[in-house]
Amino acid sequence: MTPRAQVFKISRFSVHDGPGIRTTVFLKGCRLRCVWCHNPESMKPGPELAFFKDRCIFCGACRLACPGQGHCFEAGRHFIERTVCLACGHCADACASGALEITGREMELKGILETALRDMDFYIESGGGVTVSGGEPLDQWEFTAGFFSALRERGVHTCLDTSGFGSRQSLEALLPVTDLFLYDIKAVDPEKHVALTGESNRIILQNLDFLMNQNACVELRCPLIPGLNDSDEDLAGLADLAGRYPELKGITLLPFHNAGNAKYDRYGIRNPMQDRHSAGLSDTDRWTGWFTAAGCNQVKIS
Repeated sequence: MTPRAQVFKISRFSVHDGPGIRTTVFLKGCRLRCVWCHNPESMKPGPELAFFKDRCIFCGACRLACPGQGHCFEAGRHFIERTVCLACGHCADACASGALEITGREMELKGILETALRDMDFYIESGGGVTVSGGEPLDQWEFTAGFFSALRERGVHTCLDTSGFGSRQSLEALLPVTDLFLYDIKAVDPEKHVALTGESNRIILQNLDFLMNQNACVELRCPLIPGLNDSDEDLAGLADLAGRYPELKGITLLPFHNAGNAKYDRYGIRNPMQDRHSAGLSDTDRWTGWFTAAGCNQVKIS
């Protein structure tokens, strides 16, 4: 059987997902429900319908095309009844204004590999490569392992951006073909992790320990949201965790931004952070100052 993956985006010329110029493949599906998620379209594993309200011309073509009768026009408004939407794409095909799009599609490994290899010259020149992100790549580890194996055979640097919330089997399969793990730590305190993501961090911390004991190349990535997980206790927890693993390649702090707010409405998802402001310079200065004072000098801000 040809390896396939549920993909929601492929970004070429990325410079934030590992070293150098990279192609980042974003896989769809994640079991965590981080309250700050800026890619809510990555949560569900299957296709979803995106609605760009500002593009709608109220022609009604979508309503005629929809087999589930999910498009409603009332009082000058166009809204979608998500409970009956099949994400079949018929309405998007009928939409002449581009107001409707399907996010997520099943792709074969061969096609994704061909896209990634288009920029081989840029990888060589910049020390870049290919990153698989998500969603959560560990949920599609068999595809990812096959993809990375094919890339490594061609001399391409591979990078996995993961929360670590997955099976040990998935990491064992990916370890030999992954050059760098970008490992997300949302919160060290277990109760806070459950409150912010809906899941325990026990498996995540165990998997981090496994990778470090296997001499994997790991960089911690820590999303910080002012007032939620950036207290002195939270920062001390991160510093203590990093201190257990002096061979870490570094710690990157990811300041919260609300640039993804519009996506929630686009996919009919409730946004728990709708009114929260992006992190500011005062926040990032406090974080870096705190780590410097604690003697943790391998920290940077993304």
